[in-house]
Amino acid sequence: MSALLPLFPLDVVLFPDAPIPLHVFEPRYKEMVGECLAQKTAFGIVRAKEDSIAEIGCTAEILEVTKRYDDGRMDIVCEGRRRFQVMGLNEERVFLQAEVTYFDDEPGHAPAEQVDEALRLYSDLLRLVEADAGAPEAGTPQLSFQLAAPMPLDLDFKQTLLGMRSERERIAAVVAYFQALLPRMRRAVKARQKAGGNGHAM
Repeated sequence: MSALLPLFPLDVVLFPDAPIPLHVFEPRYKEMVGECLAQKTAFGIVRAKEDSIAEIGCTAEILEVTKRYDDGRMDIVCEGRRRFQVMGLNEERVFLQAEVTYFDDEPGHAPAEQVDEALRLYSDLLRLVEADAGAPEAGTPQLSFQLAAPMPLDLDFKQTLLGMRSERERIAAVVAYFQALLPRMRRAVKARQKAGGNGHAM
């Protein structure tokens, strides 16, 4: 257990080392972020559900305040750091806090052929969506998170991935997900191209 961690529930899943821009406008979160800036501490991002929050989250380190507004709102850029499990909630402040336990991966690596397949599928997806983001290197630590973070994947899948403590398991899950996603993406792209080419001149 550690000191209480301030929480920012959002409809996102943050991965370690992944960037996330935030517009902070609610008074309680302006207060929370202001304290984190003053104390140079992180806060936790957890996926918000209808009437609860996810059990696993990731801390966010504030890298930069890109804009401050006259009314106290601010635009900030954060980056994911450490994963944690929520052990208990504390509602004594205007913003939510939690007792958390931090965790890391189990020892071990994903097989090289699975890593190569994950990178190949990732590149295919990037070409389909015409994104100009580069692919990470095969030896990147926690490569699975780097491959999943920029993709518009199902949030339930991202949440499951965040909680996995084995890179081998995560890479296998990413490969399976990308293999299922690619055919759907190809069909969607073809359908858009077909629709765009069948217009009538007016």
